[in-house]
Amino acid sequence: MNFEIVFRGLVVGLLASITLGPVGVMCIQRTLSKSRASGFVSGLGAATADTIFATLAYFFVAVISSVIENNLQTLKIVGGVFVMGVGMYFFLKNPVVQIRRNRAGKSNLGQDYASTFVLTLTNPGFILWLLVVFSAFNLGGGSGDAGAASEMTPSHIGTGAQMILGFFGGAAAWWLALTAVVGLFRRNFRPRYLLWINRGAGAAIVSLGVAAIVSAFVF
Repeated sequence: MNFEIVFRGLVVGLLASITLGPVGVMCIQRTLSKSRASGFVSGLGAATADTIFATLAYFFVAVISSVIENNLQTLKIVGGVFVMGVGMYFFLKNPVVQIRRNRAGKSNLGQDYASTFVLTLTNPGFILWLLVVFSAFNLGGGSGDAGAASEMTPSHIGTGAQMILGFFGGAAAWWLALTAVVGLFRRNFRPRYLLWINRGAGAAIVSLGVAAIVSAFVF
C-alpha cells in the first residue's frame, strides 16, 4: 500500500467535507436535537456520496465533467429545489417530538444516513470542484473515454482504490470531529432553544437552495 497516496486522499476528503453546506447544517442540528451518533451517521451518508463522486472524478474525468457541464443549470435547479424542500421540513419540524422519540428509543439512524446520502447526491457539480483539488494534489485518473477505460492497468486501479479509501477516511474524520465538538454543547440546549435552532437551520438550508437556483441563471 502506498501510504502517500492514501494520505493525499485523506487530505482531499477532509477538504471536501469542511464546507458548511446543507449537510453540515443538518449534522449540527441532529447532533443537538438527537445525539452525536445521529449527527455522525448523517455525516457518513454525505461522506459515502462524496466518495462516489470522488471515484467518478478520478476514473472518468472527461465523460463525467462533460455531462455535468452540459447540464449544470438543470442540475443546480433540481438540486436547489430539493434542498429547499429539506430546509422547509426542518423549519416546520418540532424538536420536542424528536426528543421524546429519542428517549423512547425510536430514533432511526438508517433514515439519518439515507437522507444526507440522497441530499449530497443532488449536487453532482461537486465533482468539478474535486477535479480541481485532485489536480492540486497531483491525483490524476483516467480521462473517461473508451480508450482510457481500456488502458486502466491493475496498478492504476489499485492506486485509485487507495486514494478513494483515504478520501472516505478524511471525510469521515471531519464529521466525527464536527459532531464531537458540537456534542460538547448539547447538554446546554433546552427544548425551547432547539426550536429556534431548527428554524435557523431550516432557514439556512432554504437559503442555500435558493442560492443554488439563482446561481443557475447568474453564473
